Amino acid sequence: MKTIFFSVACLLCSAIACVTYAQSKPNIIVIVADDFGWGDVGFHKSEIRTPNLDQLAKEGVILNRYYVSPICSPTRAGLMTGRYPDRYGLRDNVIAPWLNFGIDTTERFLPQYLANAGYKNRAAIGKWHLGHSARKYLPLNRGFTHFYGHYNGAIDYFTHEREGELDWHNDWNTSHDKGYSTDLISDEAVKCIKKYKDDGSFFLYIAYNAPHGPLQAKEEDLLKYGFDPAKPLFGEAKGSKEQGRGNTRRQTYSAMVSSMDEGIGRILSALKESGIEQNTLILFQSDNGAEPNAGGSSGELKGEKFQEWDGGVRANAMIKWPNGFKGGRKSDQLCSYVDILPTLCAVAGVQTTPQKNWMVLMCWLL
Repeated sequence: MKTIFFSVACLLCSAIACVTYAQSKPNIIVIVADDFGWGDVGFHKSEIRTPNLDQLAKEGVILNRYYVSPICSPTRAGLMTGRYPDRYGLRDNVIAPWLNFGIDTTERFLPQYLANAGYKNRAAIGKWHLGHSARKYLPLNRGFTHFYGHYNGAIDYFTHEREGELDWHNDWNTSHDKGYSTDLISDEAVKCIKKYKDDGSFFLYIAYNAPHGPLQAKEEDLLKYGFDPAKPLFGEAKGSKEQGRGNTRRQTYSAMVSSMDEGIGRILSALKESGIEQNTLILFQSDNGAEPNAGGSSGELKGEKFQEWDGGVRANAMIKWPNGFKGGRKSDQLCSYVDILPTLCAVAGVQTTPQKNWMVLMCWLL
């Protein structure tokens, strides 16, 4: 399958330069936000405070025309396989808790390729949403060496439950860890960085459930946006007293984004403190556009989640790799979520890939 941005820039790229970078084997971190709107990041003039994402964008390359699916399971599947998810039954559907369905086990996932390139440690942290009805669909059977997080979407941020059942796991075991799920995901990512830093190149797939509903935030983050506990909470008229609600949906959503941004800041600090920042490639992206009814904003873009207008499929995205390419710029090159697997395979020096023109993204970034 040809990637959508095979271009003159690729044809003019030095093959020697591409191979040189591919052989450097950086640490690779892919961070995915959930239902994070185009208009909800500071560098797109949002009132929501995202200093760490803004810094990542300033130091890296903003992928200004980066496209995804309009809902989450298809985007995650495309990231993991490098193939359009229509090929294996995902387009306008997600893998809900009650479905006996998962990504075809004949599909090869990104960490399976990276294992062949010598990446010993490959962790999935956060939301999975690619199948849970049988062990064959779970992360540890799809190339990951460690999993910490939840299999379903839309879990309770405080109790970690979905449909009345606990959905929080550490490898194969149920985890009873307490805390706000966004914080637990960030904590585990930092722990993995410190554990893996001296054990060769590693891969982290960090999939936040934030800021997807249910809308639940910590009070300390709500207070940053004018929360007044003496005033009515949104939805309170319907008898809802759900933990973590603010006075408005937008206020609660903003607080959730701030919590995620703070966690990303701790991840970036851990890389710097560990002395591995320069040779770590970080990609950040949203899985789809904003859901306005849940407090998100598409900003200047038309459309929203579930729609294939830009507001639903044009994602906030940026990439940084100090040892690999120059940052501090914005790229208007068209690219998408299905291009990430072949690109990372090129970076890691994978010898066998599913696509012939697998170095194109790196070619125009160099």
